[in-house]
Amino acid sequence: MAPAPDPAPGQLVAVAVSGANEFSVAWTGCWRSVDLAELQRLEVHCAPRWVTWSPADLLALTRAGLRVARCWDLATVHRLLFGGWSSDPGRVWAAVTGLSENSLPVTGQLDLLGPAGEPDGDLEELVQPDGHLRPEWFPTGWQRTPGRRRRWVELALTAADRQRDRLAALPDPRRALATAQAESGAEQVCAELTVAGLPIDRAQAERLIESSIGPRPADAAEASQLRQRRDQQVLRHAPAGEWDLRSPASVRAMLDRLGYAVPDTRSWRLEQYRDHPAVAALLAWRKAERIATTYGYEWLDRHVGPDDRLRGNWTGSDGAAGRMTASAGLHNLPAELRAAVAAPPGQRLVRADLGQIEPRVLAAVSGDAGLAAASAADDLYAPVAEQLRVARAEAKIAVLAAMYGQTSGTAGAALRGLDRSYPVAMRYLRAAYDAGRAGTAVRTYGGRLVRMWPIPTGRDAEANRAAAAARGRFARNAVIQGAAAELFKVWAVTVRARSRALGAQIVLCLHDELLVLVPAETADQLAELVAGCLTEAASRWAPRGSGVRFVADISVLQRWSQAKA
Repeated sequence: MAPAPDPAPGQLVAVAVSGANEFSVAWTGCWRSVDLAELQRLEVHCAPRWVTWSPADLLALTRAGLRVARCWDLATVHRLLFGGWSSDPGRVWAAVTGLSENSLPVTGQLDLLGPAGEPDGDLEELVQPDGHLRPEWFPTGWQRTPGRRRRWVELALTAADRQRDRLAALPDPRRALATAQAESGAEQVCAELTVAGLPIDRAQAERLIESSIGPRPADAAEASQLRQRRDQQVLRHAPAGEWDLRSPASVRAMLDRLGYAVPDTRSWRLEQYRDHPAVAALLAWRKAERIATTYGYEWLDRHVGPDDRLRGNWTGSDGAAGRMTASAGLHNLPAELRAAVAAPPGQRLVRADLGQIEPRVLAAVSGDAGLAAASAADDLYAPVAEQLRVARAEAKIAVLAAMYGQTSGTAGAALRGLDRSYPVAMRYLRAAYDAGRAGTAVRTYGGRLVRMWPIPTGRDAEANRAAAAARGRFARNAVIQGAAAELFKVWAVTVRARSRALGAQIVLCLHDELLVLVPAETADQLAELVAGCLTEAASRWAPRGSGVRFVADISVLQRWSQAKA
């Protein structure tokens, strides 16, 4: 019998890591067990779209040495279609076959036996008689025999086809399909971020930490002394009493004794009182305390490897609107430590930060011609301010308030001007708010389902109204923040694909900001390419004819801290 032909370019090919240098692959009419060399041959010569059950598979492939160009991750597309975070193979299969999550089987010896004490169907068959996947097959039970490995990847192909059918039933199937591909690609970016890590100048990091919290303590007793010393910098300005700076209630009581009655102790609220030495010291203490407790010497030792790379686990979606997230403090690195993020000798960092992305996204997805016209300016808020006949700062507050749900105070007055000048955008936001308030799930521009949470019963009417309003504000922001996340990921995936020939590696995706590591001799070329990738990504993502301009601040740096604030 002649061997099955190779897959065609772009064809779906399911893949799973089934052992050391052993991979199971399947495409229509074919199943193979292959090694890494054959897998790489298929990637280079056939350019398939690899189908995986979860981002963990993409991470395993990356660690094995395969650089995937195109992929379709079932868990990622599941979260896009059905919302939420849970996306194990059992849930993925149940969703595409119309089975209820409430009837999902659970792993355990007792669950293998039916009412009569007999196995529930053939244990070597992945799909149970009730239609659900047999939970004993995952996460690794499918690897046990060649027959199981074949069935595992073949069923992944079936699940991918059914997900495509679901996407085709959405109001804009072409856009939804493109989003599914880009979101899967973003998970591949996350796998590479997890493996590569962020370059760190360890000596500089040590110096920066020491300047904030003092020298590295020799033991727990010395650490306690340094902690008390930092506390004393605040307490020496405080009124007499026993104050616990780590207790919000105690800090509020201290501030009340100083004559500042505040509803909470958030830093932005205390800024207006920093003329008092105790408040100024407290604000400085908080920055140091954050480094001491979250980004101190222990953090450095735990997360920065011998190769001076800071590593955490990355994911392409936070389970809500779909923003990329990371562990190990990668998404919340204090500004004080950015000088420690540095390109190694002979390399540079290209930093690109999207400008005013959320209001520009609002202009695109709402189809508001007036707001789209304002996006032609480098500073979108300037023409908005002129249109509203207010100061730029007030215009910015109004636009952000419209998206984040503030409707009172200064923002409330300016919002009425937005209603008159940009009615289409405001109607778009109100529609999302009304849906969320009613408990109805919303979809982002790209098709991601964002679920609303139920309001507990047995509460009074005022509490119910407040809870419903909170859902409305969440939905209003989610449709904009989610769409912005989708555009950002299309951009990141495009940069990854186009920059390979320059030897570039994305090392950080921070909300609307990219950091790309590149050899010094191609850094300027990469900067131009990143700008071109934004134009390309926006033209593919934005509604046809929207006329919205997207901008980015792009610079070549040695250290992240050299970027403009």
